Amino acid sequence: MIRPLITKLPLRGVSTVPSLRGALRRTALVPVFLATTAATARAQTAAPAGTVITPAGTPAVPDTAAAVQAATPAVDAAASAAAHAAQAVPQAVGIMSHDLSPWGMFMAASPVVQAVMIGLALASVATWTVWLAKSVELSSARRKARRALEALESARSLTQAAEKVGFDKGDVPTLVRAAVAEAHLSADVPGDGLKERVASRLSRIEAAAGRRMMRGTGILATIGSTSPFIGLFGTVWGIMTSFIGIAKSQTTNLAVVAPGIAEALLATAIGLVAAIPAVVIYNIFSRAIGGYRAQLADAAASVERHVSRDLDRRALPRTAPSAINAAE
Repeated sequence: MIRPLITKLPLRGVSTVPSLRGALRRTALVPVFLATTAATARAQTAAPAGTVITPAGTPAVPDTAAAVQAATPAVDAAASAAAHAAQAVPQAVGIMSHDLSPWGMFMAASPVVQAVMIGLALASVATWTVWLAKSVELSSARRKARRALEALESARSLTQAAEKVGFDKGDVPTLVRAAVAEAHLSADVPGDGLKERVASRLSRIEAAAGRRMMRGTGILATIGSTSPFIGLFGTVWGIMTSFIGIAKSQTTNLAVVAPGIAEALLATAIGLVAAIPAVVIYNIFSRAIGGYRAQLADAAASVERHVSRDLDRRALPRTAPSAINAAE
């Protein structure tokens, strides 16, 4: 009667061991073992899920495997957050310690961007140097031309005009001297072509004076037209370097590459700082030089009028003083 029960009894972990099963058949404690196993099975059936039943039938400490398995995702999430926080701390510290002043960004920029910034800074220095030099030159030339033009208008002949302004420095005295020289060269020829020859000389002197005044302004036009694009090249290069840094660091955090992008944008800012004054100063000089050319044109016209008067005076009939007295 006991053997069939032993055979059919679901002994967990025991039925798989034949030697133990044989020992149970031969021992006298079989009835006790059977009773204990049956009580344990009944208690396991009636006990709540997750409770381990001891062979004596009393509940033991609840099984924590299910609780540990349920808590595993939360633990992993907390560990991942802690890792990200630990990684963000040095990044934040590095950003806070990064010098974002213009000089600090220049020192931290790549060599190509630094070269662009230095070139634009030199262009800006050249712009203001040309502005200072040409302002002094134009102011002095316009002042001299105004005084010489007043002297020409007050003179009654070319000879008198030469006496007033012919020995001064400037473009207007050069016009007067050229007209006097041409009149002396044409003294032994008819005076019909004298005015044309004087006008030809004066026009060439005006053109040369205009070219001399425009000298140095071409660099302003070049700086004003190319500086924004040079700065844009530095910006593109710096942003490209920043994105390469993003790829190497394998992070999409903008704060990591923000200093590099700021350094790249600084190149564009310097390009605009160099270009805008250059364009404005070039336009100012263009108008000023146009006014100076107008002054030279007025002076040349005044010289031509003096030449024409002198020619007409030569053509007038010379009346002897005796004839004048006899007529009276």
